[in-house]
Amino acid sequence: MTGLSVQSFGFEALSRAGTHGKKATRLCRCGRANEPGYTCRRGPNGRCTADYQARISGPLLDRIDLHIEVPAVTAADLILPPPTEGSREVAERVAQARERQAARYAALGLPHVRTNAAVSATVLEDVAKPDTSGLSLLREAADAMRLTARGYHRVLRVARTLADLDGADKVGRVHLAEALSYRALADEVRRAA
Repeated sequence: MTGLSVQSFGFEALSRAGTHGKKATRLCRCGRANEPGYTCRRGPNGRCTADYQARISGPLLDRIDLHIEVPAVTAADLILPPPTEGSREVAERVAQARERQAARYAALGLPHVRTNAAVSATVLEDVAKPDTSGLSLLREAADAMRLTARGYHRVLRVARTLADLDGADKVGRVHLAEALSYRALADEVRRAA
């Protein structure tokens, strides 16, 4: 059986999505580090968070495409107007992006590849080749964030997917910037530890 075991908040789940895995953790031991006004008994919230997150190995972190912090929902959040794009519209955009990906790889003679996640690094570098300003950003970020080869390809995969979601034929600077931002949280935690 392939997959990734995820343990968080006292429960365990096993992802059976082939090579795809999901990981959820709390920011710190108690999970309250980002609550407004909360001060950790173990020391400054930033240090406590960094110590707890440092328990995750670098190679495992490098295999995670999206690092996103999800704050608790407050009562004030509940009275905000609904988002302009609802779940149905997002699902439709995702379906179109997946169709675009499958068509791209079928046209390249790779009918067994249906998504950016499944394509080889060699093909990925060709189909996710960024524009000039995007390439410049990627070079700078690769040095600043010390991206590994795996991390570099993860950024390209996410950027290509973001471009597909936008309906863009070419990966632009905006797509790379967003893809890099999803790795920045892990980079901050690594530096803090």
